Amino acid sequence: MGDDSEWMKLPVDQKCEHKLWKARLSGYEEALKIFQKIKDEKSPEWSKFLGLIKKLVTDSNAVVQLKGLEAALVYVENAHVAGKTTGEVVSGVVSKVFNQPKAKAKELGIEICLMYIEIEKGEAVQEELLKGLDNKNPKIVVACIETLRKALSEFGSKIILLKPIIKVLPKLFESREKAVRDEAKLIAVEIYRWIRDALRPPLQNINSVQLKELEEEWVKLPTGAPKPSRFLRSQQELEAKLEQQQSAGGDAEGGGDDGDEVPQIDAYELLEAVEILSKLPKDFYDKIEAKKWQERKEALEAVEVLVKNPKLEAGDYADLVKALKKVVGKDTNVMLVALAAKCLTGLAVGLRKKFGQYAGHVVPTILEKFKEKKPQVVQALQEAIDAIFLTTTLQNISEDVLAVMDNKNPTIKQQTSLFIARSFRHCTASTLPKSLLKPFCAALLKHINDSAPEVRDAAFEALGTALKVVGEKAVNPFLADVDKLKLDKIKECSEKVELVHGKKAGLAADKKESKPVPGRTATSGAAGDKDTKDISAPKPGPLKKAPTTKAGGPPKKGKPAAPGSTGSAGTKNKKGPETKEIVEPELSIEVCEEKASAVLPATCIQLLDSSNWKERLACMEEFQKAVELMDRTEMPCQALVRMLAKKPGWKETNFQVMQMKLHIVALIAQKGNFSKTSAQIVLDGLVDKIGDVKCGNNAKEAMTAIAEACMLPWTAEQVMSMAFSQKNPKNQSETLNWLSNAIKEFGFSGLNVKAFISNVKTALAATNPAVRTSAITLLGVMYLYVGPSLRMFFEDEKPALLSQIDAEFEKMQGQSPPAPTRGISKHSISGTDEGEDGDEPDEVGTDVVDLLPRTEISDKITSELVSKISDKNWKIRKEGLDEVAGIINEAKFIQPNIGELPTALKGRLNDSNKILVQQTLNILQQLAVAMGPNIKQHVKNLGIPIITVLGDSKNNVRAAALATVNAWAEQTGMKEWLEGEDLSEELKKENPFLRQELLGWLAEKLPTLRSTPTDLILCVPHLYSCLEDRNGDVRKKAQDALPFFMMHLGYEKMAKATGKLKPTSKDQVLAMLEKAKANMPAKPAASAKASSKPMGGSAPAKFQPSSAPVEDSVSSTVEPKPDPKKAKALGVSSKAKSAQGKKVPSKTSLKEDEDKSGPIFIVVPNGKEQRMKDEKGLKVLKWNFTTPRDEYIEQLKTQMSSCVAKWLQDEMFHSDFQHHNKALAVMVDHLESEKEGVIGCLDLILKWLTLRFFDTNTSVLMKALEYLKLLFTLLSEEEYHLTENEASSFIPYLILKVGEPKDVIRKDVRAILNRMCLVYPASKMFPFIMEGTKSKNSKQRAECLEELGCLVESYGMNVCQPTPGKALKEIAIHIGDRDNAVRNAALNTIVTVYNVHGDQVFKLIGTLSEKDMSMLEERIKRSAKRPSAAPVKQVEEKPPRMQSINSNANMLRKGPAEDMSSKLNQARSMSGHPEAAQIVRREFQLDLDEIENDNGTVRCEMPELVQHKLDDIFEPVLIPEPKIRAVSPHFDDMHSNTASTINFIISQVASGDINTSIQALTQIDEVLRQEDKAEAMSGHIDQFLIATFMQLRLIYNTHMADEKLEKDEIIKLYSCIIGNMISLFQIESLAREASTGVLKDLMHGLITLMLDSRIEDLEEGQQVIRSVNLLVVKVLEKSDQTNILSALLVLLQDSLLATASSPKFSELVMKCLWRMVRLLPDTINSINLDRILLDIHIFMKVFPKEKLKQCKSEFPIRTLKTLLHTLCKLKGPKILDHLTMIDNKNESELEAHLCRMMKHSMDQTGSKSDKETEKGASRIDEKSSKAKVNDFLAEIFKKIGSKENTKEGLAELYEYKKKYSDADIEPFLKNSSQFFQSYVERGLRVIEMEREGKGRIPASTGISPQTEVSCMPAPTSTVSSIGNTNGEEVGPSVYLERLKILRQRCGLDNTKDERPPLTSLLSKPAVPPVASSTDMLHSKLSQLRESREQHQHSDLDSNQTHSSGSVTTSSSSTANIDDLKKRLERIKSSRK
Repeated sequence: MGDDSEWMKLPVDQKCEHKLWKARLSGYEEALKIFQKIKDEKSPEWSKFLGLIKKLVTDSNAVVQLKGLEAALVYVENAHVAGKTTGEVVSGVVSKVFNQPKAKAKELGIEICLMYIEIEKGEAVQEELLKGLDNKNPKIVVACIETLRKALSEFGSKIILLKPIIKVLPKLFESREKAVRDEAKLIAVEIYRWIRDALRPPLQNINSVQLKELEEEWVKLPTGAPKPSRFLRSQQELEAKLEQQQSAGGDAEGGGDDGDEVPQIDAYELLEAVEILSKLPKDFYDKIEAKKWQERKEALEAVEVLVKNPKLEAGDYADLVKALKKVVGKDTNVMLVALAAKCLTGLAVGLRKKFGQYAGHVVPTILEKFKEKKPQVVQALQEAIDAIFLTTTLQNISEDVLAVMDNKNPTIKQQTSLFIARSFRHCTASTLPKSLLKPFCAALLKHINDSAPEVRDAAFEALGTALKVVGEKAVNPFLADVDKLKLDKIKECSEKVELVHGKKAGLAADKKESKPVPGRTATSGAAGDKDTKDISAPKPGPLKKAPTTKAGGPPKKGKPAAPGSTGSAGTKNKKGPETKEIVEPELSIEVCEEKASAVLPATCIQLLDSSNWKERLACMEEFQKAVELMDRTEMPCQALVRMLAKKPGWKETNFQVMQMKLHIVALIAQKGNFSKTSAQIVLDGLVDKIGDVKCGNNAKEAMTAIAEACMLPWTAEQVMSMAFSQKNPKNQSETLNWLSNAIKEFGFSGLNVKAFISNVKTALAATNPAVRTSAITLLGVMYLYVGPSLRMFFEDEKPALLSQIDAEFEKMQGQSPPAPTRGISKHSISGTDEGEDGDEPDEVGTDVVDLLPRTEISDKITSELVSKISDKNWKIRKEGLDEVAGIINEAKFIQPNIGELPTALKGRLNDSNKILVQQTLNILQQLAVAMGPNIKQHVKNLGIPIITVLGDSKNNVRAAALATVNAWAEQTGMKEWLEGEDLSEELKKENPFLRQELLGWLAEKLPTLRSTPTDLILCVPHLYSCLEDRNGDVRKKAQDALPFFMMHLGYEKMAKATGKLKPTSKDQVLAMLEKAKANMPAKPAASAKASSKPMGGSAPAKFQPSSAPVEDSVSSTVEPKPDPKKAKALGVSSKAKSAQGKKVPSKTSLKEDEDKSGPIFIVVPNGKEQRMKDEKGLKVLKWNFTTPRDEYIEQLKTQMSSCVAKWLQDEMFHSDFQHHNKALAVMVDHLESEKEGVIGCLDLILKWLTLRFFDTNTSVLMKALEYLKLLFTLLSEEEYHLTENEASSFIPYLILKVGEPKDVIRKDVRAILNRMCLVYPASKMFPFIMEGTKSKNSKQRAECLEELGCLVESYGMNVCQPTPGKALKEIAIHIGDRDNAVRNAALNTIVTVYNVHGDQVFKLIGTLSEKDMSMLEERIKRSAKRPSAAPVKQVEEKPPRMQSINSNANMLRKGPAEDMSSKLNQARSMSGHPEAAQIVRREFQLDLDEIENDNGTVRCEMPELVQHKLDDIFEPVLIPEPKIRAVSPHFDDMHSNTASTINFIISQVASGDINTSIQALTQIDEVLRQEDKAEAMSGHIDQFLIATFMQLRLIYNTHMADEKLEKDEIIKLYSCIIGNMISLFQIESLAREASTGVLKDLMHGLITLMLDSRIEDLEEGQQVIRSVNLLVVKVLEKSDQTNILSALLVLLQDSLLATASSPKFSELVMKCLWRMVRLLPDTINSINLDRILLDIHIFMKVFPKEKLKQCKSEFPIRTLKTLLHTLCKLKGPKILDHLTMIDNKNESELEAHLCRMMKHSMDQTGSKSDKETEKGASRIDEKSSKAKVNDFLAEIFKKIGSKENTKEGLAELYEYKKKYSDADIEPFLKNSSQFFQSYVERGLRVIEMEREGKGRIPASTGISPQTEVSCMPAPTSTVSSIGNTNGEEVGPSVYLERLKILRQRCGLDNTKDERPPLTSLLSKPAVPPVASSTDMLHSKLSQLRESREQHQHSDLDSNQTHSSGSVTTSSSSTANIDDLKKRLERIKSSRK
């Protein structure tokens, strides 16, 4: 048992790995229990067992393994980390469990596999199981199949991928093992259950017996669609929902939904593609042309056999298709026609979408062949055309089908209609848009009136199918004129139709039909359009696609929802029957009279035709009253208008009567249900009167009312035809004027442009000038809506007229069409109309292009021409191409049918003669423009080959190909290109040119699309291979395109696609994906669509450009009105708008116009940081050149592409300078509104501006400088600080411009340099400007020298870099310059320095030639200013005094009008960065000069004092600054700028922005890691630690609680902080600088972090906590031992006092104390015991023994006792000497306690009596021999003499003197120099002041006496911690006291509290408790504040003077302090 007991004691994990099986069994059991207990799936406990799970399942002992499997199952089910183990565990299960004899083991193994699938690891599990199928052990194979079967049965075919299983099935059926075959059969049955017959083709070749058995099993299966019985974790909510549905009886519906989802497997997908082209008989093409039909038959039979393969490999089938087509079309043997049709069917079925490109060629041929009557031929043709239809879209073949519809042969008509009906069945509401439905319905309506009954029936069936698919609402408008009988027939057919997509489509439509869609009354057309389309969409799939499948017209944006074209009656709320009401039957005059008399007074009717006009007038008045009172429903409109038309009708001669009449017509139209029939009665009369001077306006009013009732499109058409059928020119011109106006009021929607254009042309040819003018005005209005393409119709007008038209268009340019005000209200209330008109603008778009007469050129493409193009002789080929170009040129606009031309041209694209390739490309470009959007159908057969040309090795050919592709894409949009595999096939080719061009093209196009076809994913594998291509350009292009692919496909899909890569590649690609994820742009908003798809000549409706900005910038509001005011308010300034409006003539500019909206700078998160990283890592060129080379410009362009609006970038990089000016103007306009964007792209903007500095054009330069001034003003307001990268890539180039010959420019550059000092430290600017003095340009040298002078004047000597000496020497060289201006500038600069620093200058500038020196001396004499009496030494040691006059002069020079104080604050906070820490104590520094020189003038200046915001806690004694005082910034010594930089970086550590903080920490870490640099941190440690724990606090309280923040970010920040601290605490000298208060807070922060449970939950949380542990140990070991011990005691005290504090917290603090106790024996000598004992004393005071005993835990009391005991043990009786700091020792429990301990220890040793112990120390000391004393003193003096320990020595000497007041130290001082003696005396005095004056300056009156003590800092600790080694520190209390007295004398005493006099302060010693870091925040974080706010805090108390890094620096000399004393004396005497 001995053995047993050993392992029983082991922890679980060790037991589990024990070699004894019993131990393992016990371990597994315990693990199982642990797993069952852990409730939280994210508990960190799980991670501990990660490595164990594989062992659990693969244990060698069967019994133990069973238990292991149980535990593993529980683990996988509950642990969130289990997924990480999938691969290894499942492979373990497969190899070690499935072969076990025990059934239980196998069951558990299968369960584990299924559980992994449930936790979303299906793919990995399936992979392992499929590998298992190759195992030699049949047991394992069987188990794997069984597992797969169960998984499929439970999870369904969506989760378990069937393709790989089906692939291996035939192999399993051939297995020798019966068990395997049986299991294979079972899984085949299971698969069949899910995908039904899709499984048959892959299994067709297995053993027939097995197949028969399978068939039998399959028949038995239930027919219902299977449902998964088990769900993934993420789907388990769905499961719950399903259950609810079933319980609520909603089973049917739920089932329906699901049924839809499950059979998504397509047999086709499961098949292997077969390559057949190579297998064609060699002589196939000859045979197919053979004269003998048998030979042709053989050829076709050979093809038929090949195409029976269900899936064919993609390839070039053009020739084969052409041959088959020829047989179908031309062969006389009908049997062969049928055979060829079968072959085509096979090809279409086998190729699917890949056959689409040939569909256009074959469809017309097949349709025309339907003239054959033989049923077998007809059937074969039907099958062929149906199969072909599935490979393309109705849209693509619509042209061909419609062309055949007009054929005279009834069979062709019948079969075509039937084909249309069958095709419609495959459509959904969204794939059958109105634009497509309209032409089909029109053609079918002709057929329903055909003489042949079969044609009529077929047409009825087609219309019925359409009705079923899209619903009545969409079809009814087209059926307006169909009589009731036929309508019923159509409906009857519709009911019989079975749709391919189930009945959903129809249902949806009908459901919606019955109730109008609410809430859509006033949406804009675009919204309405989308809504109505989507209403009847059956599934979410098509829904998404709705917008993209629209016909050619351009997308609509802000199009008004104007009434639909077919016009529906203007009823308010009519739904279904409304369409019928449009055609109101004409009533006879008798009926009308009858109806009218019912509603009109009898007299009225009688007087209508009275011959007396007055009676007629009276009659009209009554008529009007009656109409006004009538109700809409009762008003017989037709009857009333007929009454009005009754004699004299419209020939009325009296104008008053006529006016009334017209007014009544308007009233009736507005108030009644006014039909087109009524309108036709009156319109003629109205048009006749429109030109009448008196009645014209009334006529127009009536016409407008009618237009509102009957829709403008119809009314306008009627009115126009009436006007132009009569001769009166006045009527014609007024009609045109009315129409211009009406279009503005109603909008352009639905107007028949074609009809107008012919009328307008008539008008333009009129002799009457008024008519011509009106026509031109109307054209202007149309131009607003139609755009530049309108001009095409009038190109053949006379030049004079054309110039008038152009002038009118010019006027309209840049204007946006007004929002429609009429025609909306009435119609958009009824949901029905909206749908119709929603699509209407579509038709406008296509309409405009379609109006152009398109020429049919197919007859000109003769076979001779085609053979010419493919001739062997290149000259003949060229001739052929020339001919084609000629044909296209001549035709201008052509129809899509171009015969054999595509194949011929395609052949020329790979012509060996590159000139011909280029010519072909040009022809294709022409073709795109000529054919317009219809070119779509040629994308597959001609467009893709153009892309292949992108791989050409010649640059110019590639460029031509790219231009062609773009021209095509502009017409077709991108969808056609991205659909199918063609594009991915191109990308697959390993041609570097092709790849880079294609990727570049995609990168340009993808970002503009709102959605893309799913086939885009096919390109991803090839994109990944491009990322690793050998060619650098390909890699770069691939990286550029990556974010845009991700934008459409999403990160997940892209990451998933990496699964198939090699592991090494995968990691690289994933890293790139991460990077791309950060730069991924957002998908473009609605408006962007327009820019991506501008249709050929269809020029999207003209007002898109201006409505887009509105929509874009407001984005959330869909605004139908592009209100210019609003656009302006949104930041698109009028200037920018006018710029947009200027260029319209070309298509491209229109595209630009559309985009000029939204932000010009796109904020890319981390973009700038990434660019800096790239530059640092040398991935891109460093911005450094003498003149910018092309690669720099290209690089900048690339970098800008992701974050600058495309159109702006085009302007910025245009070759013409005017575009640069435009770009700058836009940038100025957007500066305020896009601050974030500007700052995000600042590096790029500055780089671009540097390029502008190299331009020769002055206007650009002036504009750029203007922009820079505004930019830097903005940056300083935003408190932005330039990064090094930004500065170094910009400042040198700006400095070049300071030497410009033009005065204005130099002035601007200087102004910019001045402003830059607010965002970039002057000290860093200095070297750049210094570099500028080396220029060859003398003007530049002079200006730079002057600027240096200004810098020194404003900011003091600290700006001189690298040291003042070196800088001044360089400046002095220029005194000998040959240019006078340079000499002067150099002299002036040195004089400036002299004015600040006196004679010190001569030392610094070194030796000069006599001539130069004499010039300098002369200049100094002449300079009127005397240098202030600043002591010379100050230059070396201290920062300059704040210069008053000089710097003020500089400030005034910058802008006298500005308020000085605010300027100062700004200057200080911006350029000085936080400098509070370095400025010499302000109590002295700022003002002594002033007081000294002014002798009392201060009093006069009192009203102008700057009012400081005094803090509530400390009321520091401050001399207020007179307002005119300028401030020199910071810095403690000549290396000031490092200090300032460190302060600034430290200030960023506490930033609320994680990235800023991380960057700052990284910079500090770099400093700390380099030994030579680490020293720079000295003096900043407290400040850094405070910033750090503030950040820790921020994370704890804010970031961790923020759901939106990525927790990875926080972990990253934690690791930076902890890493930094560890680096810091490894450097002992720095670690010792941390003061007690700060350490206390730091420990508090770290312990809180260790206890933060939220961290443990994070993935890397454990790691963080381990690191914190390590850090705490470092802090304990390396800090100043006194400080850390003291801090821990105070922390323990606080934590025990705080009720909220957790016991865990106190426990950890005590653990730290115990560790300290362990370290005591080594550290006791370095500890200041007095302070520690004082802390213990305070602790015991707060927690007396009784109170401690009441604590729940006895730890605190034990900790304290242990600590004291250790101290006693180490120090012995001497310990009692260290109670000096405790006030009344006799009250202290501590002393008694110590005595007891001493006594106890003495008793134990039995050597001393109690009494001795008590007095021990003094006695021993008395006895200590004289010799010993001398040694001791000698030791002390040695320390004082040494540089390092001088302070310690003085302190010891002071202690010694205090203890032995009679001791004689004279002999030791005698031998030393006078200086040393005074040094020692002064040092002792300082210490005395410090010790005596501790805690003296009382806090502000708000604090009670007790707290006063506790918030007073302990200056001793802080002073020592700052690491000032000079002993001359003078206690601040003395000076403060003196200054206070001075203030009182000057009447400046603003202290609120009465202070006790100095003497009383000095006499009673106060307790110096620990300065908590919160008390130190004033000092330590003054920097932080300064960089955050624009205030300077001058409220420093004495503590601050110590603790901020501003104390005199290490090498400060005594002269400074003496100097201060002298000054004070002088001040005193002068005041007396």
